[in-house]
Amino acid sequence: MRKIDELAVATIRSLCIDEINKANSGHPGMALGSAPILYTLFTRHLVADPKAPEWFNRDRFVLSAGHASALLYAMLHLSGYEVSLDDLKNFRQIDSLTPGHPEYHWTKGVDATSGPLGQGIAQAVGMAMAEASVAANYVEGEKIMNHYTYALCGDGCLQEGLSQEAISLAGHQKLNKLILFYDANQVTLDGALDLSFSEGVKNRFIASGWNVLEVEDGQDVDAIDAAIKEAKTSKEKPTMIMVHTVIGYGSAKQGTNKVHGSPLGVDDGRHAKVDVYGFDHEDFFVPEEVRAEFANTFIKRGQEAHKAHEAALAEYAKAHAQEAKQFKELIELDVEKYLDKVNPEFAPGSATSTRVASGKALNAFMKALPNLVGGSADVASSVMTKLDEGSNFEPDNRAGHNINWGIREFAMASAQNGMLLHGGLRTYVGCFAVFADYMKAAIRMAALSHLPAIYLFSHDSIAVGEDGPTHQPIEQLAMLRSIPNMIVLRPADERETYAAWRQALKSRSTPSALILSRQNLPLLEGSSEEGVARGGYVVSKEAKKAELTLVATGSEVSLAVEAQKKLLEEGIDVRVVSLPSWELFEKQGEEYKEKTFANPWERRVSVEMLSTFGWDRYAKHHMGLDHFGASAPAKDVIKKFDFTSDRLVRLVKEILK
Repeated sequence: MRKIDELAVATIRSLCIDEINKANSGHPGMALGSAPILYTLFTRHLVADPKAPEWFNRDRFVLSAGHASALLYAMLHLSGYEVSLDDLKNFRQIDSLTPGHPEYHWTKGVDATSGPLGQGIAQAVGMAMAEASVAANYVEGEKIMNHYTYALCGDGCLQEGLSQEAISLAGHQKLNKLILFYDANQVTLDGALDLSFSEGVKNRFIASGWNVLEVEDGQDVDAIDAAIKEAKTSKEKPTMIMVHTVIGYGSAKQGTNKVHGSPLGVDDGRHAKVDVYGFDHEDFFVPEEVRAEFANTFIKRGQEAHKAHEAALAEYAKAHAQEAKQFKELIELDVEKYLDKVNPEFAPGSATSTRVASGKALNAFMKALPNLVGGSADVASSVMTKLDEGSNFEPDNRAGHNINWGIREFAMASAQNGMLLHGGLRTYVGCFAVFADYMKAAIRMAALSHLPAIYLFSHDSIAVGEDGPTHQPIEQLAMLRSIPNMIVLRPADERETYAAWRQALKSRSTPSALILSRQNLPLLEGSSEEGVARGGYVVSKEAKKAELTLVATGSEVSLAVEAQKKLLEEGIDVRVVSLPSWELFEKQGEEYKEKTFANPWERRVSVEMLSTFGWDRYAKHHMGLDHFGASAPAKDVIKKFDFTSDRLVRLVKEILK
């Protein structure tokens, strides 16, 4: 190893020690052990421009083991990104650019929010899928889209079940431009790895269709470099590079769990820096020759590559003007004019399930929006996620728009995050609503990362029927509504479903969940696309003066309208409000909300065939389900729990007494 390599790695490790000691918080173990891996990657291979951190054709890097963030911040500082020494000194402090785990859109140079173990691997898989998809969907697309995706994980990431879902998917899809580094330090927070883990990791990856390379000495920069070079020659498989490292390298406690998540402290930090690394300098010191090494490698290479890519784009625009224009628009999520091409007509008196209506809408929007790709967790025929005019995305057809995710709900949602982090695509994923629980952590990550993910959740109530309570969602809608920066839309008919799709596709920084029925629902005379855009509206007005307001969503809106008619026959006048999206409704002014409801809180009834949790914000009275369902044909289940218009009529009468 060259002297400059030794000095640079010592500098990186010392910065990590200093960051964590000053914060008195952080995870030095992996940061110190993995420093040679990232040094080698950044100085010899990674292509990115620190002066243009969002350059679209850059290589992507995901720190799946996000607790080693001190290492990433040190690398970003040395690599010329807008992360200063003062930012390193503010590690883990309020509003600093160096938070406890990497956050996308917060710190320039961070390609993905990471930290919940395993999600980074799945996000990297999605990025590699997106790179392949974007390149294949343009004429000579490889001229404008051609990069690698790298990720670094540890033992903890590989213990999470999500990791195997993602690894299996990547192997099946033959994502040869995906390279995963595995920091094999054999230690977790609670102790030695063999207390909880005894897998043959290499064989696991091989069985999943990966190349596996091994670096015996994690200190050996040249060996790491050689492994990366070999990985980049792969034509049909993703590559895992297993690097044997020493956790907390240099600490008196190296190789043990005691250095995983606690600062080294002044004395042990000095021992590591001076006695082991030979780096006798004040805290946060960076030698000029180290800065020069990064300037002459990473920074120079990235800026030259960026300049060359800009020239290639200009040449591409001369040869393919329309494609180049579309490429730019879709990267920037400028889709309004594409969506305006979709103007459906609805047949009065028709009835269709909102899952079927969603399938129609999806296919209509796909014809207008050429970068729309997605699929479901093996339930395309049930959730209606198949694009009729789209082929399958697979190794020999990267231009395909239908993705067969397999029964991998968590990986599906997390990889979708990676596809959106990469950019250039609009994506959707689907499954039964009850399995939103499997995806929760990835949905939360999308919301936290401000990604416009789209989730199609069908079979949205006990009307699922015979599959019984294991498949009948009760509390899932309340869970989804509880996530910050999330839009949940439960449309009541075909018109509202198209409107919900339009809202989801317009979003640039907020995920959307469409909650869809299995059973047919009538086209409502008063349903409105504009009303959906506002989150709530009067779908069926009272005859003269409303004595009470029924507030419903989805399939229960038509039930409320039916009850309204029965009540009017008995001389009781009520209003029906469709409230497909609480989140969009909350963005309206108080005057609009009060005008929509007409009656005070005490004279409102929520109607939803799901948990009543959360409905107290809108109504005092509720007709819902705060218990699990039952297995039987849908009509019998609904009858058993008396979720009928007659019951709603009785409830209204009781309230008005």
